[in-house]
Amino acid sequence: MTTAGSGLVGDIGATNARFALVQRDGQTAATRVYALTDHASLSEAIKTYLAELPPAAHPARAVLAVASPVTGDEVTLTNHPWTFSIEGLRQEFGFERLLVVNDFAANAAAVPHLAEHDRVQIGIGEPLNKAPIGVLGPGTGLGVSALIPSANGPLTLAGEGGHITMAPASAYESAILDVMRKRYDHVSAERLLSGAGLVNLYNTVCELSGTPAASYTAEHITSPALWEKDPHTREATAIFCAMLGTVAGDLALTLGARGGIYIAGGIVPRIAPFFAESEFRARFEAKGRMRSYLAAIPTYLIVRPLLGLLGAAALLNEPRQAP
Repeated sequence: MTTAGSGLVGDIGATNARFALVQRDGQTAATRVYALTDHASLSEAIKTYLAELPPAAHPARAVLAVASPVTGDEVTLTNHPWTFSIEGLRQEFGFERLLVVNDFAANAAAVPHLAEHDRVQIGIGEPLNKAPIGVLGPGTGLGVSALIPSANGPLTLAGEGGHITMAPASAYESAILDVMRKRYDHVSAERLLSGAGLVNLYNTVCELSGTPAASYTAEHITSPALWEKDPHTREATAIFCAMLGTVAGDLALTLGARGGIYIAGGIVPRIAPFFAESEFRARFEAKGRMRSYLAAIPTYLIVRPLLGLLGAAALLNEPRQAP
């Protein structure tokens, strides 16, 4: 049984699946987070979630944001083996409408709905009304998306910009990339600007200094408590912030994102004070003749949790925004 007007929204990353119920008034309720490793498939995770709802609350519509390109009916997560059919999922759960979008397209759709306290500005700049907005963020991977103005309101742009080729901005970064190229046939931005990327950066910094690397996770590397004990963790975190500035500046130039660049994802909010004082903004602007153009563009760190669910709810209620 479905309830007219209710909706299921989900944000499925490479580590966790987050779900919520969107009520008739547009408010979300019954938010749950499940580890992907606890479920054999997306279908099983949705079944677990729906089993926790009253039967009368079974949703009629759904929007799922997934950490993957969505190019057809079959979807496979980029950094996790879950695979599913969109139409098969729709039929299995009896949804009247099921929209599946890239997770960062959902993050972009959330931007117009952010409150002032949901974001922290990094550096200077003022947003230009009705101009493109860029969104990127490191987590398990590196997501990239945008909001493009149109006569009917902003449209989300889904892409795979996290897999662009990473470019160095210094001789030291060239040395880092030289080491990385021995490990990977393609050194994308995601190979450095993600959880695994932080580990890659730390290991490479240690290798270049002739120091044995410890078996740290991204959480260890970005922990101020460890920075004094192992200065290479702080160095890797600093390089991470600077490189993210390079990629963010490239995105701003490519899109003409004079509406602003927003940093999302799970990593940067954990180091927000350090990030604000890092080389991120300086590297964002460091584009030679285009420095003054970029200096006028604001950059924001999104600190609101469960951003993908907010964007999915926006797409559920405003389907014209769907990519």
